[in-house]
Amino acid sequence: MTRTPQPESRDADVRVAVSTVIFSVRRDAHDEPVLSLPLVRRTRDPFDGRWALPGGWLDATEELDVAASRTLAETTGLTPSYLEQLYAFGAVDRSPTRVVSIVYWALLRSDEVDAQVAAHARGGDAPENVEWFDATDLPALAFDHNDIVEYTLWRLRNKVGYSRIAHGLLPDEFTLADLREVNETILGKRLDPANFRRQVDTSDTLIPTDRFRTGSHRPARLYRYNRDVELADRGPLPTRH
Repeated sequence: MTRTPQPESRDADVRVAVSTVIFSVRRDAHDEPVLSLPLVRRTRDPFDGRWALPGGWLDATEELDVAASRTLAETTGLTPSYLEQLYAFGAVDRSPTRVVSIVYWALLRSDEVDAQVAAHARGGDAPENVEWFDATDLPALAFDHNDIVEYTLWRLRNKVGYSRIAHGLLPDEFTLADLREVNETILGKRLDPANFRRQVDTSDTLIPTDRFRTGSHRPARLYRYNRDVELADRGPLPTRH
């Protein structure tokens, strides 16, 4: 019997990278909320000088989640409150060499961003070449990173409708107006306050507290999220650390 010759192995020509799209709701110069993400300016070819998603190479001994956290910390100095594997991007022509990127997406509250950035500044180890951008108004990025951000936005906007994912961008206690503002910022559109309140009241994700926020307007009740409900349903997949 004649055996069909097997193609020569090219495993050594394929490298695996990990990248992360990390979102936060930041305030612009007009104090308006903006869904933002940090980018890192590349300092070598290919795409020298272009902005890119934070990331790096996967070590052969690392779990993927660990690599995502490590490369994010090394490039931006940030530790997210929520991290989830998103998708694998592996088009043959996405890079001059054959690279498959395992992409994660993450969430981090704005006050946590400020605290972590300040801590690195005090320690003198703040990462360089990092800048925050409006996630919906990005320059031309390196590789296929514009496509990756667009896909991540699509996933985030879909999840916000059926999970409590928006709470990853909120403090432990918040008003319904705070929650609605985050949802509006993610979706890029205004939501009717009365309808939003009815939807929240019928969900099992929020627990009203006996505390109120006072100010120039009538006191607003503070809520907290139900910790028995996950930010997003991972199904039967375990959480790896």
